[in-house]
Amino acid sequence: MKSIDPQDFKVTDKIKLKKLPTLIKVEAEDDEKEEKLDKVKEKLSDLQDIMYAHNKYSVLICLQGMDTSGKDSLVREVFKEFNPRGVVVHSFKTPNSTELEHDYLWRHYIALPEKGKFAIFNRTHYENVLVTRVHPEFILAENLPGINSVDDITPKFWKNRIEQINNFEKHIAENGTIVMKFFLHLSKDEQKNRLLRRLEEGKHNWKFSPGDLKERDHWDEYQQYYEEAINQTSTDYAPWYVVPADDKDMARYIVAKIIWEQMKQYTDIQVPELDPEIKDNFDLYKKKLENS
Repeated sequence: MKSIDPQDFKVTDKIKLKKLPTLIKVEAEDDEKEEKLDKVKEKLSDLQDIMYAHNKYSVLICLQGMDTSGKDSLVREVFKEFNPRGVVVHSFKTPNSTELEHDYLWRHYIALPEKGKFAIFNRTHYENVLVTRVHPEFILAENLPGINSVDDITPKFWKNRIEQINNFEKHIAENGTIVMKFFLHLSKDEQKNRLLRRLEEGKHNWKFSPGDLKERDHWDEYQQYYEEAINQTSTDYAPWYVVPADDKDMARYIVAKIIWEQMKQYTDIQVPELDPEIKDNFDLYKKKLENS
């Protein structure tokens, strides 16, 4: 199987989602993909242990994609080798009453990872410029000054919100949070197939919701707003990666490999040196333990 180069998926110029592949054909069996993923998972797990001891960086992984794009299973498979203390997953749903009493970024800010840890946002702060653009009436629940009806939500409102998101990401990046954002690029045909499986296979029935079909009717709108958001917010400090998602196994491997390749660049993440005085007294500590 060919090597994965993160630069092939990184958004550095304006993109058109329709022109980007949703499937990479590779000459590899599923077992080979899983084996390669397992190797990267182990490396990431070891790195996280070192990062925990180093205690200067945190990592924020943002996952976005249409329904059935594989976000949940990717989180389960890519991060399963992590020490539970080192990774936290947040799945952001419709804001609750407490969250609506704050600005829209508040619930994301308080969920940011501690130093030495990974956090995964499964659906992210970008829902606030994606779902809310498709359904602008949701903005009214935020009870914002000057926004009394959908007619008050102007193009300038969305421009400002994008700028706020960029500023949010720049702020956390400058304070030690490594940010990587992944759009799982799914084809409409593959989404149809996955939704049909939810209806046809009993063990997956629980995943189906009629709401999935309603959102599917807005496919083109979502693609437009994803494209705009990605183009306006892929930065050096918080890059976007567009990952073909029609093959779940391949998508998981690509995401894991990108995270690993990007984290390798932080060569200062090392196990901290032990205090020389403590190190010099190892024999003394050992004797005390043996005699205790």
